[in-house]
Amino acid sequence: MAHVAPMTETILSRARPRPARPRPASGRSRRLASVEIESGRFRQIMGRFATGVTVVTTIADVRPQGITVNALSSVSLEPPLIMVALDRRRFITPMVRELGRYAVNVLGEDQQALSDCFAHAAVKPGREDFCGAAWHAGTTGLPLLDGAIATLECTVVETFSAGDHDLFIGRVDALDDGGAAEAAVGPLLYFRRRYLRIEQAADAPVEGKPEA
Repeated sequence: MAHVAPMTETILSRARPRPARPRPASGRSRRLASVEIESGRFRQIMGRFATGVTVVTTIADVRPQGITVNALSSVSLEPPLIMVALDRRRFITPMVRELGRYAVNVLGEDQQALSDCFAHAAVKPGREDFCGAAWHAGTTGLPLLDGAIATLECTVVETFSAGDHDLFIGRVDALDDGGAAEAAVGPLLYFRRRYLRIEQAADAPVEGKPEA
């Protein structure tokens, strides 16, 4: 006759308690609390991050168009990709979306007036007249500002919506460093909602591993 385990033993073996999971201290949830961020304060804090200043240009109705932008980032080396973030409320955003192309003009320290104008300062000639800026057609036909210390001409390959901005990922089709004449010109910098210029600078080698 086969041995039959007592019923009570079987029930107890199935009802063994599982190890208790640790509870968060003081009964608090481990989920981070949501904090409402005021837009003005956010702008103030982000202003602590120093950036260069660029003018993003494109073409609409056979006319050059431009706007001041400092939300620029490289994305990839192979293929060469960059990203510019444009507020969807700005006049140039639908133009870039429709044409599918844009150029980035990195401004030098002597081009503050162009930065102000393309940021829609009350000056004449104004942004609607391309600020009266001297420019030339680049390799791909996009308008490039004379005197910019670097330019990149791009084709939009992807667009993402994030909050109140559109992020335009651009494949770099042509680029230029301004040549020897612009090599000695420092960049126009933006910090705490003010312009900065480099009066004295010291170079130091990067100790970390170069990005591959």
